[in-house]
Amino acid sequence: MISTMLNDVQTAATGRKFPKFDLSRLLHTVFEPTFGRRVCILIDLPELSEAKGLAFLNNPERKIQQRAHQYFYQGLHGGVMEELALKGGEIYAYEQTGGSNLDLPDLCVDMEGKELSLERDIYTNYDLILCISTFSATAPLTAFAKQYGFRGATLHGLNEVILSTGLAVDYNEVSVDAEKLRKAMTKADWVEIDFTVDGGEDMTVRLELNGQEAQKSHGLCRGDTPDIANLPAGEVYFVPTGAEGTFPLKYEDGTLGKLTVTGAPSSSRS
Repeated sequence: MISTMLNDVQTAATGRKFPKFDLSRLLHTVFEPTFGRRVCILIDLPELSEAKGLAFLNNPERKIQQRAHQYFYQGLHGGVMEELALKGGEIYAYEQTGGSNLDLPDLCVDMEGKELSLERDIYTNYDLILCISTFSATAPLTAFAKQYGFRGATLHGLNEVILSTGLAVDYNEVSVDAEKLRKAMTKADWVEIDFTVDGGEDMTVRLELNGQEAQKSHGLCRGDTPDIANLPAGEVYFVPTGAEGTFPLKYEDGTLGKLTVTGAPSSSRS
């Protein structure tokens, strides 16, 4: 029975059709910006010198930053700012942190190479900040949003698949579905996740949750409350108290490994 249900879900997912990516629809749905909100884009670069004169556009290794420019910067200046009554639309770069959710440097530059301060010149002067980066900046930007009063979104690892699927959906619908899943899973004692690997063995990991309240990332960041949406969104999450089992881990070079975890507290087992 469970296998049949999983097959039905996989079949539905494989055959799903997504609308074309629409920046105006995305920003309107996620933020519902009111008149005159100032928006900007943040990207990360290994060397800030690549920002001057948009030099990163000529580097084939800067696909994420190039998509930020093509789909977001050009989109904003191609009519989206006018349509949503937004102002600004500048793009700034900071030096790559080397890992997800590490502290962000304060130094940034504009596309003429002028040095600026994120805290003094960016966080205080914009209402909506879109961070399109190699490494996730959700945690540090969330803290800065609450400190300086802006809203925004982090979209690390932006690629064509994300643009055509996870960023093309209606986040009103995503929010409703995420809440259904959150209610179904909240207060769970444990969950098991099964993994099927083509040409390899099936794997299962058990996560101990200890009756926690489930949290959701649903993509909506509306009103005036400072917050950061991590896009694409739609997941429910916990902080596991323990784990047992195995699951696949894909490395940056594409190698697929098998990760084994142990050590769940015996008191949390059921």
